[in-house]
Amino acid sequence: MKFLFDLLPVILFFAAYKLAGAQPEASHAFAAQWLGGGIDISQAPILIATAVAIVATFAQIAIVWGKHRKVDTMLWVSLAIITVFGGATLFFHNPTFIKWKPTALYWLFGAVLIGSAVLFRRNLIRKMLEAQIQLPDDVWSRLNLAWAGFFVAMGLLNLYVAYSFSEEAWVNFKLFGGMGLMLAFVLGQGFYLSRHIEEEKN
Repeated sequence: MKFLFDLLPVILFFAAYKLAGAQPEASHAFAAQWLGGGIDISQAPILIATAVAIVATFAQIAIVWGKHRKVDTMLWVSLAIITVFGGATLFFHNPTFIKWKPTALYWLFGAVLIGSAVLFRRNLIRKMLEAQIQLPDDVWSRLNLAWAGFFVAMGLLNLYVAYSFSEEAWVNFKLFGGMGLMLAFVLGQGFYLSRHIEEEKN
């Protein structure tokens, strides 16, 4: 359930885009009423979906705060990025900004992982996972580097899809492609770690 909750803004972005795209006239009228004039009918779905994602992220943080009286730093970062890039998309009526949002988030995560390791000698992946598993130091270092590399690659892939394919294809990739690749990476990581966990036990 937590996995689906974390994906809530992305899922609602996808749903809003599809629903708005299925009713172009109504979505165009709605977008023009709430987001200002000068909006092309083809822009309405992405603008409505962006607005929904921003509201969903605020709601997500409100729910977390209401339950735990604490919000993870990653959620605050996600809120800041969706507000800046999504807000720019809504203000300028330009979907380019929201298409860059996943890349900005991925690259920020990658930079934080590398920066913490190089500048402060802190392995953030180890800090998050070492309470659950015990691994050799060199494996923790490789794991941290692997996650940083994954985030960098995902940022590049997002831009490739955004600029090489249709807007609808990018929206589909944002949910299914991103989620599928993340799942594949985690599973691959699990197989890799299982070998070292066995070695540690022996």
